Amino acid sequence: MTPQGRPAFWIGGAVLLAVLPWIPGLQSDFGRSLLSQMGIAAVFALSYNLLLGQTGLLSFGHAVYFGLGGYAAIHLLRAVNAGLPIPLPLVPLAGAVGGLAFGIVLGALTTRRAGTIFALISLGVGELVHATSLMLPSFFGGEEGVTASRTKAPAFFGLDFGSQVEVYYVIAAWLFVAALLMYAFMRTPVGRLCNAVRDNPERVEFIGYNPQRVRFIAFSVAAAFAGLAGGLHAINYEIVAAEAVSDTRSGAVLLMVYIGGVGHFIGAILGAVAITWLQVSLSDYTTAWLLYLGLLFMGIVVYVPGGLAGLLMMHLAALRARAMAPIARSYLLAAAPALALTLGAVTLIEIAYRRSTQPEAGALMKLFWIPMDTATPWPWLGAASLALAGYALLRVVGPRVAEAWRRAGEEIHARG
Repeated sequence: MTPQGRPAFWIGGAVLLAVLPWIPGLQSDFGRSLLSQMGIAAVFALSYNLLLGQTGLLSFGHAVYFGLGGYAAIHLLRAVNAGLPIPLPLVPLAGAVGGLAFGIVLGALTTRRAGTIFALISLGVGELVHATSLMLPSFFGGEEGVTASRTKAPAFFGLDFGSQVEVYYVIAAWLFVAALLMYAFMRTPVGRLCNAVRDNPERVEFIGYNPQRVRFIAFSVAAAFAGLAGGLHAINYEIVAAEAVSDTRSGAVLLMVYIGGVGHFIGAILGAVAITWLQVSLSDYTTAWLLYLGLLFMGIVVYVPGGLAGLLMMHLAALRARAMAPIARSYLLAAAPALALTLGAVTLIEIAYRRSTQPEAGALMKLFWIPMDTATPWPWLGAASLALAGYALLRVVGPRVAEAWRRAGEEIHARG
């Protein structure tokens, strides 16, 4: 049984969501805002996992339903500001309804084909909607977007949602409900058929089911939950702009699911947390954070196709089989070379990025608390030597890590 199939997983998840904003380091408005963004991204990534991971539909325009759901929610919030008596926690439902409506309309066209054709159609739909968002300012608000105030909604059990922690709990509650509903959908006969369509659509058609209809249902459900994420985005930021339907957001959710682990329920959540943290926090430390994000994505796809969730499951299996000790010893051997390679590569990237994008800042810079003059060859030679030495040592230690995992695999298999 998978972890999410056990009641303890959901009870633990609910407790974790409840205590997270009170953990030291996350008690500030910044920490709670970061948690809110992670919650929104997790709902969005789980909805995309229904498409890609469960049904095998690679979409390059999933942000369309996120953004249109966000616009539906922000317009409802404006109506609430004008006197409509709807409490704020129910406003994201407008996003879900909007995402579902557009998912039904556009899904009827896009799900007629699968594979590469579906991906290209979704890309075209995404570009079409993004262009339209700038052409219809009456609904989309043009480049400035549409704004509303969450504090002008009717009080809900005495809460006015002016503080970030109150908004966080609304997002956390919807995240829990959405995750539970999406998992339940995956366990239904239709959800099982989604897996069958992903793996062998011809056989599904042979036994009497219509693969296009299954794809359409999965697409519509995924669009509804993407719209819900857009509605949460609307109440968190109190603004929805054209960026919400852009290809950048579609690319971000694709990265989340791939890095977290395609097909893993928990992987979508892990990927959403990781990418959101990189976007919000890493960008404060380096202007080259997008480059690191791209390198991480390529490394995951090439070397760890199971993503972060796959890595987690591998180590949990080794722990259960009591085969983790030799793996840990091999990791200790590889730690120093890996650190040397990382430090050398990061230093080369940072000084190259600094010289090429910020020449006005001069040649002097400080990296890892070490001052260096990038106009001289010594920082370059030192970083290159460190990276090459780390790489060479990793080539020596790497077979030991592989051997440790091979033996652990045999032990796992022997223990069932």
